[in-house]
Amino acid sequence: MKTKLMTFLMLMMWVFSFSASAKNVTEHKKEKSEVTFLVSMKCEKCQKRIENTLSFEKGVTGLDVNLPKKTVTIEYRDGKTSPEKLKEAIQKLGYTVAPLPAASKANSQQGVQDKKKD
Repeated sequence: MKTKLMTFLMLMMWVFSFSASAKNVTEHKKEKSEVTFLVSMKCEKCQKRIENTLSFEKGVTGLDVNLPKKTVTIEYRDGKTSPEKLKEAIQKLGYTVAPLPAASKANSQQGVQDKKKD
């Protein structure tokens, strides 16, 4: 009887240890950030070129290239890349890149929220 109880307790401890480690892995994957840049793109070809290049950058999970506003919003995993690396990737394509001012960023995000409501 004691042997069965000890075996059961050991099994339960083993199961709970795996579930706790699985939670840590999923929490780590959720660490995402977003950055928005003003980019000197002028046409749809520029837009496609940026989309194609950034979609293959390591750590990029989401991308919105807005030609009329000349903005590029990138969602990325913190541990895989950084805003500096993403900025360099756009600059390597030959475009001028600047961080988006805070006031413009708020207006840009409001436009995205309005699109989601429609």
